[in-house]
Amino acid sequence: MREEGLLATTASPEDMELDVGLRPRRLEEFVGQEALKERLSILVEAASGRGESVDHLLFSGPPGLGKTSLAGIVAHEMGAAFRSTSGPALDRPGDLAAVITNLEQGDVLFIDEVHRLPRQVEEVLYPAMEDGQLDIVVGKGPAARSIKIDLPAFTLIGATTRVGRVAPPLRDRFGYVARLDYYGSDDLAAIVRRSARLLDTEVTDGGCSAIARRSRGTPRIANRLLRRVRDYASVRADGAVDGETADTALEVFEVDELGLDKVDRSILESLILKFGGGPVGLSTLAIAVGEDPETVEDAYEPFLILEGLLQRTPRGRVATERGYRHLGIEPPAAADQGTLL
Repeated sequence: MREEGLLATTASPEDMELDVGLRPRRLEEFVGQEALKERLSILVEAASGRGESVDHLLFSGPPGLGKTSLAGIVAHEMGAAFRSTSGPALDRPGDLAAVITNLEQGDVLFIDEVHRLPRQVEEVLYPAMEDGQLDIVVGKGPAARSIKIDLPAFTLIGATTRVGRVAPPLRDRFGYVARLDYYGSDDLAAIVRRSARLLDTEVTDGGCSAIARRSRGTPRIANRLLRRVRDYASVRADGAVDGETADTALEVFEVDELGLDKVDRSILESLILKFGGGPVGLSTLAIAVGEDPETVEDAYEPFLILEGLLQRTPRGRVATERGYRHLGIEPPAAADQGTLL
C-alpha cells in the first residue's frame, strides 16, 4: 500500500508528538466549533455547580478536527485526570476492566475510534456507563459466577469518524452526541497563527491565509502544512513565512491551490482518464491508485466530495464537471455522459 500523502488526515507519530504541545487546554483557547463550545461550556458549568462528573460524551466527525483536544479540554475544565485509550487497543473485556478499575472519582476516560470496540467489550461497558458497576465473570462452566464491582463516578468520552458504526445500545448511553464540522478559512488562519506563535515562527496574515486555504478544513493538516512551510522558509528563504513563501513551499510539496495533494489528483485522474469519469466501484478505483479502499473512502473521498469534484452514486464513483476542469480537462457533453454532474 502506498504511503499516504502530505494531506492525509491520519496522525503520524511526528504529528502526535508535536500536536500535544499545540493543543489548546481551555475552551476559550479552542478556535472554531463555536456552537459546540457553547454547549460544552453549559455542560461543564452545570456539572461543576452540582459537584458531579460531566455526562458521557460522544464526539463524531472526520479525522483531525479536534475530538481528542476537546476531550482533554473537558477534563482540564473539570479539574479531572485524563486517561486515554482506543477501541482497537481494548481487545478483550479484561483489557477494559483493567482500565476502568484504575479510574478515580471524576476521571475522564477517552476512547478513540470507539466504533471499533469488540462486541464483548461493549457489553462490559454498558453497566459501567449506566449503573456505575463492572460485571466480571469469574471461572468457567457450572462454577462460573458474576461479581459486581462498584465504580467511582467517571466521564466516558468517545470519538468516532463513523458514528453509524457505533452500536445503538452504546450510542444511546452517551448523554450528549456532538458532531464536529470542517473549519472555515478564517478559523484555520487563526489556528495557524496560534500554532506559529507556539512554534516561534514568524508568519504574516498572508502566510496564514495561504496555508489555511490548502488545509482541507482540518486543523491537523493546517499544523502539518505550517511545519513544512516553516522548513522551506528556513532553508530556501529568510525564515519568515509570507503569502508568496507559503505558496511556493506548498507547490514544492505538491499541494495545489484547492488543497489537493498527489493522491487526491491520482484518484481524480484515474477516475477520469482510466474509467471515463465513472461510474466505477470503490475497490476498483482503490486498486487503480494503489491505495486501500478504506483509506480512499475515509481519508480522501470526503474532501473531494465536499469540494464538488467527485460524487458517490448507487452505481459507483463519478467525476463531476468541476473535477474535470480542476485537472484542466474539458468535460464531455452531458449528452455523451448522462452520469456527469
